[in-house]
Amino acid sequence: MNNCEEKSIDCASKEILNISTEKGFCTAFDRHEVMEPECGFGQLGICCKNCVMGPCRIDPFGEGAKEGICGATADVIAARNLIRMLAAGAAAHSDHGRDIAHTLLATSEGKTKGYTVKGKEKLFTLAKELNVKTENRKIEEIAHDVAEKCFAEFGQQHGELQFTHRAPKKRQELWRKGRFMPRGIDREIVEIMHRTHIGVDNDHENLIQQGIRASLGDGWGGSMIATDLSDVIFGMPEPIRSITNLGVLKEDEVNVIVHGHEPTLSDVIVAASQDKELLELAKSYGAKGINLAGICCTANEILMRHGISVAGNFLQQELAVITGAVDLMLVDVQCIMPALGNLCQCFHTKFVSTSPKAKFPFAEHVEFSEEDALPIAKKIVRMAVENYKNRKKELVKIPKDKMELIAGFTAEYVYKMLGGKYRSTYRPLNDAIISGRLRGAAGIVGCNNPKVKHDWAHVTLAKELIKKDVLVVVTGCSAIADAKAGLLVPEAAKKYAGRGLQEICEAVGIPPVLHLGSCVDCSRILTTLANVVLEGGLGEDISDLPVAGAAPEWMSEKAVSIGFYVAASGVYTVLGFPFPVLGGKKITQLLTKDLEKLVGANFDFEPDPVKAADLIIKHLDKKREALKLKPVMYGE
Repeated sequence: MNNCEEKSIDCASKEILNISTEKGFCTAFDRHEVMEPECGFGQLGICCKNCVMGPCRIDPFGEGAKEGICGATADVIAARNLIRMLAAGAAAHSDHGRDIAHTLLATSEGKTKGYTVKGKEKLFTLAKELNVKTENRKIEEIAHDVAEKCFAEFGQQHGELQFTHRAPKKRQELWRKGRFMPRGIDREIVEIMHRTHIGVDNDHENLIQQGIRASLGDGWGGSMIATDLSDVIFGMPEPIRSITNLGVLKEDEVNVIVHGHEPTLSDVIVAASQDKELLELAKSYGAKGINLAGICCTANEILMRHGISVAGNFLQQELAVITGAVDLMLVDVQCIMPALGNLCQCFHTKFVSTSPKAKFPFAEHVEFSEEDALPIAKKIVRMAVENYKNRKKELVKIPKDKMELIAGFTAEYVYKMLGGKYRSTYRPLNDAIISGRLRGAAGIVGCNNPKVKHDWAHVTLAKELIKKDVLVVVTGCSAIADAKAGLLVPEAAKKYAGRGLQEICEAVGIPPVLHLGSCVDCSRILTTLANVVLEGGLGEDISDLPVAGAAPEWMSEKAVSIGFYVAASGVYTVLGFPFPVLGGKKITQLLTKDLEKLVGANFDFEPDPVKAADLIIKHLDKKREALKLKPVMYGE
């Protein structure tokens, strides 16, 4: 790979990519280049290997095969492939929720080492919602019953998931009428796998209906459980300052990077990195301390609760190793490149896997269990400390680039942020939209993808929206991209935001782009929107609100599930890459046009973030007009 300038907008990443090219290391950027041209049949979603009569491929030009060997059409094949992607994504995020529920249950029974119930207020709120008795009961007893109630949501075979009742009543009625209401988290995922087996469901609309139901089971079920129970165990996030980018690595300290998605391990790693005995051991090896940093959503989890620095997002995981300064890379599950282990062999970096669900080539496996969490965390940090002496100084090249940020906003904190401690309310937010000071709001989420210049689409889209007085909320790798670009500090409002948004940011002291957490915390966006509807003055359903969603650089199956549950909740959603369905004209029409008739929102596919911003602005203005709101005060 040559021109590193075209691979990323981030200076630290470009610096390390130049080193990588010079030294002959291979990264995702290089592997993407080698893979081109990518399989056209796969991109259009019209290849099927669901049985061994095939694989079958439909000719997108109509000159060859018009259906598979079994008779499945392009629309059916594309729909089956898409909802199988959705099922995997929903399973990944919901399994995260299941693991958090397990941790809470074990903690309530006194079986864990390193955990307590830190978010007691959130626990009592959940207990009330789940009909768990709290009067004259110990915290542990309440936590136990809350965990069991959440566990039951996974295996439930009929009825409705409890947290779907947080949605506006009109939205719930729409889900029931359309048969979209999820019955149980696992049931809907299993039904997708059954329906997509050869010879079962061969109607693309019926297949998409089940995909919607499974995605809602993720967004208003598994992911919401993950978010809420994390708040119970690890404490409620509140706005906190930190720094981000590869410049957070330190030449004179032991550098430990946590990478993945589950906070159960990373939270105790924070405690272990502050252990006096391990700090003394580090000093004995010549290090000044132990420096902990995160990659991907694990980074967001420990960032918003502890202020731990963020080394980077998805496409920077290999670049962090190439700095030569990482003494130990610790991984759990999701978005971890199997190439990491081989790359670590080129350096002194120890690569440690921890989950029984995820093992990797060249990784040393130290299996994690909640029951022995803190001792295991200390063992891993000790491995990093003892590896510090093996660091090859001649290979160390840490970019200077780093940026300040504020993270940790939540649906609950909006009450305090806008109304104050003694006047908790969403009213100022609703009034700002009604008056035209804010045009509306947009959630930008999702991954990085080497098909597009690293971080460019995330940052460009956010800048285009905030300058038109759109409040932007972000999660996951998108949040990290914006943080590195300096959009997650209050000063960014004066530099980039329109006058209306700028006035709000200055009055409240917030950035124009709000960090809401990791990718499972997209559920915080759903809760926030439900609260806005409940506050009143902006319609009766989420689909009435001047809001939109976007995933400009998405790449994972989890993003498919997120996109579907956001749209199915009534939020117009723009994707930087199309779902792999364009080979089926009917399913493409369903997703980009007809879906609005079913759920009140549809998808648009637009790779250019400036054009995507225009689509969103037009949508927000259309919603404002339908609500008969005042014109936007300052914007175009």
